Amino acid sequence: MSIGLFKQVLQFRSRTPNRVSQWFKWLSPGLLVKRWLLLSATGVLLTSLGIAIWIKLTPVFYLIQLIQDLFELLTSVIPSYISGPIVLLFGMILIFLGQTRTVGSITQVLMPQGDEELVDVLLSHRKLHRGPKIVAIGGGTGLSTLLRGLKKYSANITAIVTVADDGGSSGRLRRENGVLPPGDIRNCLAALADEEKLLTELFQYRFRAGNGLLGHSFGNLFLTAMSDITGDLEQAIAASSKVLAVRGEVLPATLCDVNLWAELADGRRIEGESSITEAGGTIRTIGCTPANPPALPKALQAIREADFIIIGPGSLYTSVIPNLLVPEIATEIAQRQVPRIYVCNMMTQPGETQGYTVADHIRAIDSACGQPLFTAVLAQRKVPSAKALIRYAQEKSHPVFLDREAVAQLGRRIVLANVMEEDLETGYVRHNPQQLARVLLRWYSRAQAV
Repeated sequence: MSIGLFKQVLQFRSRTPNRVSQWFKWLSPGLLVKRWLLLSATGVLLTSLGIAIWIKLTPVFYLIQLIQDLFELLTSVIPSYISGPIVLLFGMILIFLGQTRTVGSITQVLMPQGDEELVDVLLSHRKLHRGPKIVAIGGGTGLSTLLRGLKKYSANITAIVTVADDGGSSGRLRRENGVLPPGDIRNCLAALADEEKLLTELFQYRFRAGNGLLGHSFGNLFLTAMSDITGDLEQAIAASSKVLAVRGEVLPATLCDVNLWAELADGRRIEGESSITEAGGTIRTIGCTPANPPALPKALQAIREADFIIIGPGSLYTSVIPNLLVPEIATEIAQRQVPRIYVCNMMTQPGETQGYTVADHIRAIDSACGQPLFTAVLAQRKVPSAKALIRYAQEKSHPVFLDREAVAQLGRRIVLANVMEEDLETGYVRHNPQQLARVLLRWYSRAQAV
């Protein structure tokens, strides 16, 4: 029994400093809690005063007189320098217990799993909503990777996503149901989700069997159904964002049914986003049908209000540039005088950017838009391991070479950083979400200070 009691005392002593530190977090600035507690206390005092005036002070006077007599009796027995601190301490204990129990009751209802303290959630919420307004433009896995890191720094994120995909599950739904392809949008919603892991996994779940279901993801089917119910993809995304508790906003670049086409160096004209990469040629010109599709108004508004604009990473011709083929989007980006950066891919992509350098990526975007859209480019500093290089060489893919002089001649600043994450088993490399977001936010802060 004595050992058990000793353990309980140790556990209590270890928990007490943590509970006190958690309680003092409620005094942190920006929570919008202290002012309302003070307002409530003022209301109690005014209510008491109003009652006293209403009843002409008679009972209150005698009550105050009785309390005064009790205090005089107390101080005559115990000196004031002892009784005062004791009463003060007792009052503070009552306040502490009352506030702790109140917050505990609220936390039990709002956060039944008890994974985090309510004050920590409030602090994080306030910090994220004070973050910069970021617009990220792209598609594919590159954009979702970027968003997964950015959501740790700001809740004011708008992802503008291409709707030119015509392959896989998205392509089938597009052909069979006449909806805009939901695949890239689904990936971005899952990346920005702030809800339970189970919901995100459900949204990303891909059926492995079933007549007509094989290869489809649940999220694609959900967005397709919601598009039919709500009337368009924009409303479907808004509804899905509520389900997933998305931190930020995901918007299609346009609600127009866009199809990509490309003219290759050998004279071929390839129709369709998935066919362009499969053609295996060198792309000379990229465009879309219909030409000059109208931009989604909310996407234009997000660009106008943005503090920071990020383009890429992602497949150059089939994920990044399709958004910029919407003329209004390209024009709005070019007109903004805020930090704008392009995140260049780390490896070349067969069928799209074989043999491309960093400057070639920049020229391709400038050519497609007819004007420069960004002031800086982020490039990977270190090359992958020998195992990864061999793995990619078998697919005719190589690291994107940084040709500094050519980039400088294009008037772009170079941001060099190690943002690569390598899978040691498969040899695949990709951008590390946290490192990429950290580097981008650090560069943004410096660019703002200039």
